[in-house]
Amino acid sequence: MKAIFCILSITLSFFCYAQKEFQPDGVTIIETIDGDLDGDQIPEKVIVYNTKDSTEYGNIREIQILKKVNEKWTILEKSRNAILKSNDGGMMGDPYQSTEIKNGILMITQAGGSSWKWGYTDKYRFQNGRFELIGYSSGSGKPEEYWIDIDFNLSTGKLIFEKEVENTKEYGDSRKETVIKKGIKLNLQNRNQKGRIEVLLPKTKEKIYL
Repeated sequence: MKAIFCILSITLSFFCYAQKEFQPDGVTIIETIDGDLDGDQIPEKVIVYNTKDSTEYGNIREIQILKKVNEKWTILEKSRNAILKSNDGGMMGDPYQSTEIKNGILMITQAGGSSWKWGYTDKYRFQNGRFELIGYSSGSGKPEEYWIDIDFNLSTGKLIFEKEVENTKEYGDSRKETVIKKGIKLNLQNRNQKGRIEVLLPKTKEKIYL
């Protein structure tokens, strides 16, 4: 029992040291998770911070992915663009929901709104030396009005759109459309950096925003 406790203490101390080594000044930790993200069977550490740097939309968030190389932690990648600011959720406040690792994919979920609500999950894979956005799924709308679900595989370009309408008098009938839209290149560094990317669906004429 003492040996196990000792090993856990050493491991925890080592990680705490690595965490503090790269931790920006004045931040608080929102979430820490681990999992293999680059396929080498060695877990990476993912840390989400709330920084002291603020804007009109609240505090800037930073995500760091730490990798152990030769028993030393290094930053595989970090970004202040992939996670929304602390007040970007509108009336719901903080939009940050969770970060997960599933089958080597980094998944970041965020949501917001008021009576009209929205939420989405970004899916990143480590490829070409960085974390590229390979998937996007979202839901948005308002009860008794309509609800939109989107599933976009950026790797294949397949985008599935579904709009379920309750208030048909104002919004028309429910509709579905599947299109192929290739060529959108997003990653941890340029996500949310500029204006939203617009995709116009040719059949329904609905507009999708990323």
